[in-house]
Amino acid sequence: MNKTSKKQKGYKKRPDKIKNENSGDIKKPEHSSSDTALVKFDPLQRYLAEISKYKLLTREQEIELGKRVMEGGDTEAAYVLVTANLRLVVKIALEFQRIWMQNLLDLIQEGNIGLMQAVKKFDPYKNVKFSYYASFWIKAYILKFIMDNWRLVKIGTTQGQRKLFFKLKKEKQKLIDQGFDPKPKLLSERLGVSEREIVDMDQRLDGWDVSLDAPLKDDSDAGRIEFLSSEVESTEDQVAKKEIETLLHNKIDEFKKTMTERELEIFEQRIFADNPATLQDIGDRYGISRERVRQVEKNIIKKLRTFFKQDMPDFDSYDSVEVSS
Repeated sequence: MNKTSKKQKGYKKRPDKIKNENSGDIKKPEHSSSDTALVKFDPLQRYLAEISKYKLLTREQEIELGKRVMEGGDTEAAYVLVTANLRLVVKIALEFQRIWMQNLLDLIQEGNIGLMQAVKKFDPYKNVKFSYYASFWIKAYILKFIMDNWRLVKIGTTQGQRKLFFKLKKEKQKLIDQGFDPKPKLLSERLGVSEREIVDMDQRLDGWDVSLDAPLKDDSDAGRIEFLSSEVESTEDQVAKKEIETLLHNKIDEFKKTMTERELEIFEQRIFADNPATLQDIGDRYGISRERVRQVEKNIIKKLRTFFKQDMPDFDSYDSVEVSS
């Protein structure tokens, strides 16, 4: 088959175009298929290829580099220690992939941060291999990342909760395989945590995150947050309580005008005092017995309640309100 000359008059070279309509020859694309693909490369494979270029270190090299980092803050030595152990991070991250089940690079990234922390904290004078020491830092950072991002709401913040997060289901299945009923008491003994923690974590793992702003029902505008109890008093409750206290204080001032001098002193010194005087002190002052003082005190309280009920028909609903002097 004859090919048409590329130097024909008026011919302009254009890539990816047919050279001759009759020849059927097609010009080879200038770019590879990987350049024109929607996904040019796998980021994970690219990363693994990059870190494979770094050589592993001998024990002696680790110690020497560790001394340079520890004693002189040598950043170049720290860089060599980190890059030589990047494959260790990948190996550990793969162990957690069955739990995370998402982008492995997320775990690798957090593990790399843990590796850098290990380089800062490594003591080359202790008889510990760097890779062994670094593995604890790498795992710690990966575990924290998984715990913080497992759900929108953190399901584990204490050491016991982090332990349960990874071991509870595994231990339950092991007990079932052995023919035991995985009750909270048995699980707490096996895992070394309290039964309350077992129950709490089990509920967290089996539940789903729910928005407090979401409507309680499809045909309702009321959000879940409206039905949550709170230990903190609302502004409305605080204002209402203050109004009730003011009302009671005003009524008490009115009631005082109806008492005798002795009743008023017993009221002020015994009933309405932060540090009540003793029955004996008041009895000695008026030359009466302790029992008589108690009777007068009881009678004052009875008259006070009657006075409030007459002037405040709904007084019974205010009984729970504490009135300070």
